[in-house]
Amino acid sequence: MIQTKTQIENEQTKKRDLILGLLFDGIGMLSFTIPFVGEFSDVIWAPIGAYLMTRMYKGTLGKVGGAIEFLEEILPFSDFIPTFTLVWIYKYVIKNKNAS
Repeated sequence: MIQTKTQIENEQTKKRDLILGLLFDGIGMLSFTIPFVGEFSDVIWAPIGAYLMTRMYKGTLGKVGGAIEFLEEILPFSDFIPTFTLVWIYKYVIKNKNAS
């Protein structure tokens, strides 16, 4: 099967989004490494993570994902939720499955 340029670009975007999502989830979970001080770092990471989510995923998915990312980071003890990875799964696995 010959892949078109668009298909190759889509695969590269898919891989890039997964790698960045795992990295950003890891950064968000770093606050667990330093008790109490780490929760303060969430105040800084929450708006950054939300912004990154809206840049990675355009439209409604990015806006909703950004809001969830912000809440997940700002609320205490909820950093274990891998929001970026869950949004990636929704976009590239669940949504694509429903489109087929």
